[in-house]
Amino acid sequence: MSDAHRQDPMPIVKISKAVREMVAGQTIEIEATDLAFKLDLEAWANKTGHTIRDFSEGEVLRAVVELS
Repeated sequence: MSDAHRQDPMPIVKISKAVREMVAGQTIEIEATDLAFKLDLEAWANKTGHTIRDFSEGEVLRAVVELS
């Protein structure tokens, strides 16, 4: 069973936890299957001030975020 259409807040929760261990200028790569991930990531980046450097869509959504 694919979870590609299920809304899942976990990618954003996991990113939020991971960036606590990182410093400005570092990048993190994230993969997700939740179709709402792009909108959630954009909202999170706007709120935190981090920059989405790359985003690719396909069966798996992939993003690279640079910490500010």
